[in-house]
Amino acid sequence: MLETVTQPVTGTVPLPGGQRTTGRASRRSPVLRPWVRAQSINVVRHWAALRPFRNGEFGTNVAAPTDGHLQSANELIKKLRERLETLTRSVGDASQASLGEPTKANLQRLVTSKESAHDWVRRIERIWDFYFELFGQRQSQFGNWLVSCDRIALDCYQHSFIGLGTAKSIPAPPPFSYMRTGFSPATFRRRVPLRRLGLQLNPFPLIQLPYHRLVNPWTLGAILHEVSHNLQNDLGLGRAIPRSIARRLMNAGLSPFVARTWTRWNREIYADLSGLLLGGPAVVASLMDVIGRAPKSVYTYSRTGPHPIMYLRSFISIELLRRMGFEEEAERYRRAWSRIYPNPQSGNIPRELLETFPEANRLVVDTICYQQYQTLGNRCLAQVIKFAPKEQQMVEEAAQRLANGTDPGVVPERFLIGAARFALDNRLARPGVITDNFYKELARR
Repeated sequence: MLETVTQPVTGTVPLPGGQRTTGRASRRSPVLRPWVRAQSINVVRHWAALRPFRNGEFGTNVAAPTDGHLQSANELIKKLRERLETLTRSVGDASQASLGEPTKANLQRLVTSKESAHDWVRRIERIWDFYFELFGQRQSQFGNWLVSCDRIALDCYQHSFIGLGTAKSIPAPPPFSYMRTGFSPATFRRRVPLRRLGLQLNPFPLIQLPYHRLVNPWTLGAILHEVSHNLQNDLGLGRAIPRSIARRLMNAGLSPFVARTWTRWNREIYADLSGLLLGGPAVVASLMDVIGRAPKSVYTYSRTGPHPIMYLRSFISIELLRRMGFEEEAERYRRAWSRIYPNPQSGNIPRELLETFPEANRLVVDTICYQQYQTLGNRCLAQVIKFAPKEQQMVEEAAQRLANGTDPGVVPERFLIGAARFALDNRLARPGVITDNFYKELARR
């Protein structure tokens, strides 16, 4: 095992003629030998500093990272440190050889080994720093907000896996939320290479949330959307959904262009629809918060974009809302969206997509939510993730309690987003009161 210097080096500096001095080194002190020796010391200390994280160093309260998250991050760091340890030994060997015989060959072997080691140091440091920042947020004033989002995400996973018609291996650890200002909500899925990790595989799902969403918890339908991206993979639907959409549309006689376009949108449509099944009607309002932009943006079509056209995206969720048994709510949302955006022909949306939209929309919503999949235990998504009018009654009752500052009861964590929205829309309490009570309830669980 490599050892690191833990105490400062002290002593006197020898001078010619037997004289000795302390403090400031003589200008005639040697350069090469101390420098050679320092290269080995430096890289050993780098190796030692990039250590695994310890339990408790990011706090011990409810907001602290779980043992599972720390363990997963540490396993990645330990794997990379093994390679650095080998390189560090090479630098040490080259340093000893150069101190014994400072030949050109030995010295150049030293600097070559040192460069390789330092390249690896920077690679590990980037990953170590990523997790240090990620976990460090839990010690800030936003720790309770972030653990609240964790609990919503965990509830989504638990409900989805309990609803399966067959046993499936339980993924672990659960999603981990963090704040990043100036960015849109995003997710990084489990076992996917990440640039911020030097293309190492991401050990657990990450849910990135902007500060402006956390400030307004009734907009956190984004959590349900981002969690659903991870669920599509962890439920084994990552390939089945796009294949089913393409086949269904082609069998219905729609053109290859229409089928390709909807298939390209599959992941974002799935996340919207799954999020709606998880959270109920309020998620449509949360979606409208995101896509309710200037008409020029809403009516814009991209030939390569993964998201559905904003104008159509709202109607896709409205179609599912109708299928879920919320016909009146669906009609109100349809009228509101159509009133804001009455003229889709003013943009660059291909005419074929607009003309075929009613049929394609119906087929795609049915394919994703109401067709059985073997990986779901021969159930459909709407059976696995259930939300009906009786669940909405729970949301509305929780909204009243949330507004009053009383215990909302055994309502699932994911329903509290809809409760906050219902309380805001119906002016049951001031926005600040709703926000405080929302996070207070989730943080105490």
